[in-house]
Amino acid sequence: MDLFLIIALLVIVSALYSYINARFLKLPGTIGIMALAIIGSILTIAVDSLDPKIARYLTLLAKNINFSTTVLNIMLGFLLFASAFNLNVRKLKREMRPVLILSTLGVILSTAIFGTLLYYVAGFIDIKIPYIYCLLFGALVSPTDPVAVGAIIRGSKLPSNLETIISGESLFNDGIGLVLFITLLEITHTGAANIDFAKAVMMFVQEVFGGLALGAVTGFLAYRLMLSVNDFQTIVLVSLALVMINSVVAEMLHLSIPLSVVTAGLLAGGRSINADNKEHSHEALEKFWGLIDEMLNTMLIVMIGLQMVNLPYIKNYYLTGAIGIVVILIARWLSIALPLTFLRRSLNVSYSNVNILTWAGVRGGITIALALALPASPYRHFILSGSYFIVIFSIIVQGLTLNRVINASYRSK
Repeated sequence: MDLFLIIALLVIVSALYSYINARFLKLPGTIGIMALAIIGSILTIAVDSLDPKIARYLTLLAKNINFSTTVLNIMLGFLLFASAFNLNVRKLKREMRPVLILSTLGVILSTAIFGTLLYYVAGFIDIKIPYIYCLLFGALVSPTDPVAVGAIIRGSKLPSNLETIISGESLFNDGIGLVLFITLLEITHTGAANIDFAKAVMMFVQEVFGGLALGAVTGFLAYRLMLSVNDFQTIVLVSLALVMINSVVAEMLHLSIPLSVVTAGLLAGGRSINADNKEHSHEALEKFWGLIDEMLNTMLIVMIGLQMVNLPYIKNYYLTGAIGIVVILIARWLSIALPLTFLRRSLNVSYSNVNILTWAGVRGGITIALALALPASPYRHFILSGSYFIVIFSIIVQGLTLNRVINASYRSK
């Protein structure tokens, strides 16, 4: 299918779903569009089985989009930069300790707990899956998705400090999650006995600290460039170039693209570029990136829904999908509660907040993209289907009930 036709169809479908939700359903944007995308995909599959000609374009759209490449290499950088650029840096500094704990130790704990629980539960119901693949599944679903999280909590009643912690964690935990995923994937190929742990540590250092350094340098330079000019069009182009430079250079040097663009976004957006002769430039740039964030997020949710057309085997995994949902909620809860038990004074988070932090940990497009990137194996469909169920539950159910969980948590104090 022609590239322009793919883009045109994606924009048209996104606009249609967005309009139907805004005009009739009136649900929070991400939740309503996800529901419509799932319904649209189910109808496409049904119509395609009756008359392929009628569902031809939606089927072709679903099958011609390389979801993993599109999300991880193209959309992710812009979405993360937009979220980081509009994040309140002063609030983030105040909550940096819990953000760093949850985005590093929390992800590792969640991966280990999820993998261990899933292995024993699956064995109990006679599903045979190696422990290493259970851990790999855990690495996919443990990092929270900054795009989905931002869209869900935007309309919630979260206290300011928790909103900052959840947003900051979701921006930074992709780095450790991706490194865990790559390391565990390598173990599935070579075996734990043959893995070079020194090389794995060096890869972690290169990915994480190299990405942070690249983002810091380019973000500071872009900020100085935007501060030195008055033309708003030039300022916008510099900010767009900043995302693209970080994405391209980070990929070439094998650095973490998420950490690079997040750092660049925080540095470029953390200080105002306003001056006497351009009073509202920074506010206008924030609105520009807010618009980019919302449009790309809508298209990403539509793409997630369309993937159902490519997963005809998903109907065979309802039980494992339900198990995965329960296990990831338990793993998320424990990965927050355990650090809080030992580091309560330094984290400035109370036990009454654990349920809120657990329920607000939403998964999204990054989880699906990594699952689709898995090479062929006897366990690929198991992991991919489970990831899809977790993402749908996460966005729709957790998103719709987050305010109820917040209210219940504060009533119980």
